[in-house]
Amino acid sequence: MKKYSKNIIMYGIILLLCLVFVSTFKDYFTNLGKTPEKYTYDKLISDLKEGSVASVEIERDSETSNAGTVTATFVEVESDSQEDSKDKQSVKIIDIDGFMSNHIDKAMAANSSLTVELLLPPKTGLLMNIIVPIIIVVIGMVMLFFVFQQMQGGNGNGRGVMGFGKNRARLVTEGKKKVTFADVAGLEEEKEDLKEIVEFLKAPKKFVEIGARIPKGVLLVGPPGTGKTYISRAVAGEANVPFFNISGSDFVEMFVGVGASRVRDLFEQAKKNTPCIVFIDEIDAVGRRRGAGLGGGHDEREQTLNQLLVEMDGFGVNEGVIILAATNRPDILDPALLRPGRFDRQVVVGRPDIKGREAVLKVHAKGKKLASDADLKVIAQTTSGFTPADLENLLNEAALLAARDDSKEISMADLRRAFVKIGIGTEKKSRVISEKERRITAYHEAGHAILFEVLPEMDPVHIVSIIPTGRAGGYTMPIPGDDKSYISKKYMEQDIIVSLGGRAAEFIVLDDITTGAQADIERATKSARSMVTKYGMSDVLGPILLGDDNEEVFIGRDLAHTRNYGENVASLIDSEIRRIVDESYQDALNLLRENIDILHKTADLLIANEKVTGDEFRSLFGKPPIQKDFMGSLNDGVIVAPPEKTNKSQEASIND
Repeated sequence: MKKYSKNIIMYGIILLLCLVFVSTFKDYFTNLGKTPEKYTYDKLISDLKEGSVASVEIERDSETSNAGTVTATFVEVESDSQEDSKDKQSVKIIDIDGFMSNHIDKAMAANSSLTVELLLPPKTGLLMNIIVPIIIVVIGMVMLFFVFQQMQGGNGNGRGVMGFGKNRARLVTEGKKKVTFADVAGLEEEKEDLKEIVEFLKAPKKFVEIGARIPKGVLLVGPPGTGKTYISRAVAGEANVPFFNISGSDFVEMFVGVGASRVRDLFEQAKKNTPCIVFIDEIDAVGRRRGAGLGGGHDEREQTLNQLLVEMDGFGVNEGVIILAATNRPDILDPALLRPGRFDRQVVVGRPDIKGREAVLKVHAKGKKLASDADLKVIAQTTSGFTPADLENLLNEAALLAARDDSKEISMADLRRAFVKIGIGTEKKSRVISEKERRITAYHEAGHAILFEVLPEMDPVHIVSIIPTGRAGGYTMPIPGDDKSYISKKYMEQDIIVSLGGRAAEFIVLDDITTGAQADIERATKSARSMVTKYGMSDVLGPILLGDDNEEVFIGRDLAHTRNYGENVASLIDSEIRRIVDESYQDALNLLRENIDILHKTADLLIANEKVTGDEFRSLFGKPPIQKDFMGSLNDGVIVAPPEKTNKSQEASIND
């Protein structure tokens, strides 16, 4: 209600001003639109001489004024036309005394029936002469004050036309909804690192007496959606101090000097609310290294960064202002920003493990009605690589699906359908596909499935489908394995073989190749390049880092940055990548030729059923069922994690 009070007051003042204006000029508005015949002084004199005036009313403008208004009432004349009949006419006269001595006296002598009445001047008093003009002036000044307040960002966030130099930080006092460490799940180690900040804000004397210096800044590093902003709010909630929230992009504008001014204003406001926390989200927008790229050394962003560096190292040691910042690109930040004395500590906020995912699911499940069969522990086991934001989105999608079906509870089937929608996309069962394309897709996915099953490092198949989903014509998904912290060379080699299985199956059976393997080839090439240049898995080049992923000029790298290897090494890199891919493709061909009968049977089964479970597929090998209970059935849907966010053991092979 408070944010609307200023507008309500301003509108009330405008309404009052309009009422005063209308009351003052009501006579003008009453006669507005009327175009009476102009009655002149000469006409009045003529009418008096002719004796057509029955009476005259004379009214001075004021007691001390000789000017006034003369109103003449005419003698009634019988006429059929109302337009010819006159009632009254008024005229302004500047000399009342002269008019009476020169004309009224003569008219009364000639016309004995003429009556003359002298009216007392109107007594407006102070109300109309003094108070009303003062009120109008005061109201006008108040309106101008409100207008300038709005232009200057008088609401406190600096968003007005004249408020470019004001910071746009939002002060969160945690009065409405307080977030504490108890609300943050899956980040136990990160909370331990930040508890020192809370202790300092609660009892700074304990640290000062022993001579300790609390970190001035803490940089939270991690992928998007891992809870960096949320855990920062929890720090403020635990310490029960004001929390200023601002984005890095809010500092920079097209006007020179605005960013630096906003930085100064932010720290001045923070010092007035000490102890407090200032949280800068996506600090890489303003904190990129200086002197890089094409912007030169004097652009607005660098001036803003310079001011931020000065402010962070400028205030006293124990002023109680702590800077928290979040980014997912710490590699492009300016080194001066990361030195001790500014951001003294970096806290890595990563994706949660299975225990953390279960805790996050329990937090986000509050307020949602879960059915008895909805097991959050089971969901946590099958969502390796999910961030807390992904898990929250999963539960929300399941709730939307349940509500769409008019269900009162979120069942396990709803959760599985949500997994499919998030990870692969909605199945397009109504899409019309020719028999030739169905056959190509069936052999393509059968090639992937067989290689998943025969290669020892790969996880067993959970489901194979040729139903179009999203942009894919079909998919092969393994049973999700355990969380992996490391990936072996043998695993990566076999993963490339599986990726090329669809192309190999097309070549063997159809004696032709299609564009459906584009995504598989891209994935295989990227894996091979990473093996050679990043992980040192090439026997020819050895354990050497070749190249750098962060060479782009526009994200904070030098324009003249050169690669750290020569042309001969570049040629060897290309040769090694080709060797790995070619050998993997040949291995895929050999393995599929050894299992050609199963390849044909799997393709026929897919053409007939469109979707095949892992146990049905393994029965073609004569193997017993190994399907895990938590994966559900085909009728309920399938659990799959988004490929770009999971470990490679969980990735589904998708045919584009």
